[in-house]
Amino acid sequence: MENNVSGYLRADGTKGIRNVLLVVYLVECAHHVSQQIAKAFDEQDVQVVGFSGCYPNKHADKIINAVCTHANVGAVLLVSLGCESFNRSQLECHIAETGRPVHTIVIQEAGGTPGAVESGRTWVAEALTVLDTVQRVSINFDDLIIGTVCGGSDATSGITANPSVGRAFDRLVQKGAICMFEETGEMIGLEDIMSRRAPTPALATELRNAVEKAAAYYSKMGHGSFAPGNAEGGLSTIEEKSMGAYCKSGNLPISGLIKPGDRPPRSGLYLMDVVSDGDPVFGFPNINDSSEIVEMIASGCHLILFTTGRGSVVGAAVSPVIKICANPDTYRRMSGDMDINAGRILEGSATIDDVGDEIVSLVAAVACGKKTKSEKLGHQEFVLTYQTFEPIGPACLPK
Repeated sequence: MENNVSGYLRADGTKGIRNVLLVVYLVECAHHVSQQIAKAFDEQDVQVVGFSGCYPNKHADKIINAVCTHANVGAVLLVSLGCESFNRSQLECHIAETGRPVHTIVIQEAGGTPGAVESGRTWVAEALTVLDTVQRVSINFDDLIIGTVCGGSDATSGITANPSVGRAFDRLVQKGAICMFEETGEMIGLEDIMSRRAPTPALATELRNAVEKAAAYYSKMGHGSFAPGNAEGGLSTIEEKSMGAYCKSGNLPISGLIKPGDRPPRSGLYLMDVVSDGDPVFGFPNINDSSEIVEMIASGCHLILFTTGRGSVVGAAVSPVIKICANPDTYRRMSGDMDINAGRILEGSATIDDVGDEIVSLVAAVACGKKTKSEKLGHQEFVLTYQTFEPIGPACLPK
């Protein structure tokens, strides 16, 4: 991996594993125009992301700013209707400060849909020629930020795919990578076990509080992170699902706790607290897997390890998603969407160590340009919802 010249060096010093041009809608009213602009570049890495809301939200602002300056992003076109609350000029300045080409189109000032689409396509075509000149550099494990999430879990998830990711995480952190896991709503009942992995008593308290906050939030909402599909797949309770999900974190000490959009400061393993702070205001947090993935990308993840037992087809804009299938029957039905068959463990043809090694090898290959199944199929999901978070305290990132 160290000898492959495959990364993209950004002016701000970060290294990306993809060279994406983003078309970003700043309100739902600009979504269609953004899609029409990108449609002319189907054969190139032009992707559409955005925030649908018109009412201002600090969380959405933080996430969009983070995604637009992600290491995998080389240039950004902002598409505004003109009367939404999103601070487009501030966003453009933030992107420009990182050295990325950026431009804003205001539909109400550009002649409506036809004018905005035409001018947008002209700018994208010019920006793509600039992206072709981005300096290529070698990518090492210590350059990477890797996240993990599970979706469509079943009774096999906690005994095949999830512990295999945990084994891979142990090895990736030891190689110098930053790794992060989340789903605090699926750690309920494991607070004490997880907090023992904190290097300081203060961080142990923060980890425990994050899980207790999730439990209280879901109790007020009257809904937890346990779906009918989980039960149909053989899981009995949230505790059983939680134990399986927790396996993805591996066995190393937990270096810190972050919230969506926070960038981990150094190599290590981090827990992301994804449940809104305060009383429920905006509804059930992380109502789908794509929103969880977006939050991890906003925290810098170059790629995502996604485990599934029932089967999932989601991918993501900006960062590749590696699908690790827990159930061998699911893998046989959906092999076109899956990158790794962890179900071999269940059938006795592989061990957790074997699959862990396979995950690490595929991470290296994808970082060096290999396309994942979801990339080949054109998946570019992006979901950003209203939430509210308070900043993390000093105890969350012990030195």
